[in-house]
Amino acid sequence: QVQLVESGGGLVQAGGSLRLSCAASGRTFSTYTMGWFRQPPGKEREFVAAISQSGGTTPYAHSVKGRFTISRDNARNTVYLQMNNLKPEDTAVYVCAANFGRLTTRGYDYDYWGQGTQVTVSS
Repeated sequence: QVQLVESGGGLVQAGGSLRLSCAASGRTFSTYTMGWFRQPPGKEREFVAAISQSGGTTPYAHSVKGRFTISRDNARNTVYLQMNNLKPEDTAVYVCAANFGRLTTRGYDYDYWGQGTQVTVSS
């Protein structure tokens, strides 16, 4: 069993930055691929970014590429999402997820999910 706890969300003005963290329990964090997803109000959950076990491969959604950066620290069992130049359309609940399998952008491939952290971007 893996537990994921997100933190770092909040209210920020457009153009601002936030850094989300996702802390994972367990001693095998380095064997998981990790992903960030988000669910805007009234919309379906969507993929944001993912990272391979070593951190060497990092696919992004087109809408965040160039503004968001995913990274991980396997010694700290933590994955991060640095979000810069935030826009009102980035407002959503952001959730991290862990996958025992290969790197994927599909939510249904992920095995464990956190509870999420709210990000609100004002215009």
